[in-house]
Amino acid sequence: MKSFELVLTPEEAYNDHALKQLLAKKEGVEASAISTIIIRHRSIDARKAVKVLVKLDVAFDGETIDIPGEKFCFEKLSDSAKQVVIVGSGPAGLFAALRLLQHGVKPIVVERGKPVEDRNRDIALLNRNEAFDPESNYAFGEGGAGTYSDGKLYTRSTKRGDINRILSLFHFFGADSNVLFEAHPHIGTDKLPAIVKAMRNLIEEKGGEFLFSKKVTALNIHNQKVCSVVTHDGQEIKADALIWASGHSATDNYRMLHESGLLLQAKGFALGVRIEHQQELINTIQYGKKYSKLLPPARYFISHQVQGRGVYSFCMCPGGIIVPALTQSKTMVVNGMSNSKRNSRFANAGLVVEIKPEDIEGSDVFKCLDFQQHVEAMAYTNGGGDMIAPAQALSDFMNGKISTQLPESSYHPGIVSSPVHFWLPEFISTRLREALRVFSKKMPGFVTNDAIAVAVESRTSSPVRIIRDTDTFQSPAVEAFFPCGEGSGYSGGIVSSAIDGDVSAQKIIEYLKL
Repeated sequence: MKSFELVLTPEEAYNDHALKQLLAKKEGVEASAISTIIIRHRSIDARKAVKVLVKLDVAFDGETIDIPGEKFCFEKLSDSAKQVVIVGSGPAGLFAALRLLQHGVKPIVVERGKPVEDRNRDIALLNRNEAFDPESNYAFGEGGAGTYSDGKLYTRSTKRGDINRILSLFHFFGADSNVLFEAHPHIGTDKLPAIVKAMRNLIEEKGGEFLFSKKVTALNIHNQKVCSVVTHDGQEIKADALIWASGHSATDNYRMLHESGLLLQAKGFALGVRIEHQQELINTIQYGKKYSKLLPPARYFISHQVQGRGVYSFCMCPGGIIVPALTQSKTMVVNGMSNSKRNSRFANAGLVVEIKPEDIEGSDVFKCLDFQQHVEAMAYTNGGGDMIAPAQALSDFMNGKISTQLPESSYHPGIVSSPVHFWLPEFISTRLREALRVFSKKMPGFVTNDAIAVAVESRTSSPVRIIRDTDTFQSPAVEAFFPCGEGSGYSGGIVSSAIDGDVSAQKIIEYLKL
């Protein structure tokens, strides 16, 4: 077996036959002598001429190579197992449950939304602008917001936990092997529902529980220790410990937690619009006019400081669509998603402005949350009713002009021309428009009236943080309460949330002295 680090053309890197011929020539052997090629890492360098950086292992003459990815074993729980209630079935909740299961602890996952089978039907109705269920939508339900997203598995939180474990678990439950080696891996919303269902099936098979359509409305706390949770229908569920992983859109829970004695603080987040281009334009900008069709749909990340605040692209979805991500009636929120093949004609990304607590008047712990909800209500008022979103051609948005004509958009429920530049809070609109002037110079052709800005992109992260001890991950105010994930203010995205859930479960194992 030999290891290689190669700089290849797209035709070499993404064509198995061409890659095998190149390696054979490099080693002076027949292609038939190569028995196995295992890619360990692959990334695209689009500076100047596009190149693909590849690390791989090659076996010759029948040699074997260890296949990437960890192997996992889950045992049946004993009848005497301690039980931990997990509120929320998003990445943080699911990966916490898997870690607890491996240590003989029974996870009871309490989810306000529905299982993916029923959630699929509700989302189809939402996309057709036929019905909106506040408890079953793009944010609430099995797998959380990540189930119906691009499924990006890239994170900068590489020092917070075992990222290889997270990626290997996704692979173990059905994700393609490329999540183990691509520099920016993704799964796709067409495959994620089956993966989270596979996780649920294993957890239940080994003795864990899932309770769907159960919204937690109260905590039972005795001697400053949480003992159980109570759901909206009066069911009490006892717990030796509680993981709170409700996600950043479960905003109605924060006030209940505050009243229960949990310590919360206002937290900065980001807010703006979701911009959409033709994917062909983004490919040309990023790869050049003669880009190889073998390359994956191009992605981008842009950022700039304007008046002391960052303006940046967020959750970029190549080959994706824009979707309605609201969780309350008479509000408008949009997000992006894409399938595994990323084969939509469109590319979209959030373009958002950093907001710090000091940017909003007052000292109330919920001031950032209140601001977020205020802007979401404004977006509804300035839209077309129901799920019809307010939109503006991107060049018009930058120049402060009302759009007399809107370009085609992937947003299924529909869009209506609206002066988004005018009704967005000024300190956000001004920064967005100034940043677009800079981006138009860095990426010629990016700002055009063939692109669109759809409002509002507001669920970038939680506007509230549930305070926890940095060492134990436990609330300093309520024993056995472990806040984690995006909704608690400690992660952003699928992988970082999964890592936080995994580490939180390890902290509970220490707490329970197992």
